[in-house]
Amino acid sequence: MKRFALIDRDGTLNVEKHYLSDPAQLELIPGTGEALRRFRKLGMGIAVVTNQSGVARGYFDLETLAAIHRQMEDLLRAEGVTVDGIYVCPHGTKDGCDCRKPEPGLVRRAAAELAFDPSQAFVIGDKAADIALGRAVGATTILVRTGYGTETEKAGEAMPDFVLDDLLQASAMIERLLTQETMEFQAPSAG
Repeated sequence: MKRFALIDRDGTLNVEKHYLSDPAQLELIPGTGEALRRFRKLGMGIAVVTNQSGVARGYFDLETLAAIHRQMEDLLRAEGVTVDGIYVCPHGTKDGCDCRKPEPGLVRRAAAELAFDPSQAFVIGDKAADIALGRAVGATTILVRTGYGTETEKAGEAMPDFVLDDLLQASAMIERLLTQETMEFQAPSAG
């Protein structure tokens, strides 16, 4: 079964803009394309998992959100990579849904549609909710210092498995972890 990188959008893949509502303002964080290409080289799937309460707050509508995601996918294609899915919670903090991170609804939906085991995934993000989501599904968690990550780290709001500077460093760490797992699996048993 394919392993997946479940990646937060704002502040992890793209530069954090307070309630990004204009596709023209979407800007990938440097190294994002290289990181995603590394995941693909490792045979991994990639899904974006994002809270977008700006919809519930009336800052932008679902059509605008779709345009932002088309722009993101265009920028990623220009970097030579695509994602397997984009999973969005458009609800507000008080809506009581099961899809708003840190609730596991988005990951459950992604796992059902893309056929992966969430406990074998890597959840990467810049906020405590991303890390809590990863913990809720038994995934390996990585806090990146882009976006709100530095503040999240300093506040001690999350207990990630790893803290790294950005998505590119996260991809290198995952490559080392998967290489180590493969070597351990292939090692002859003593005895």
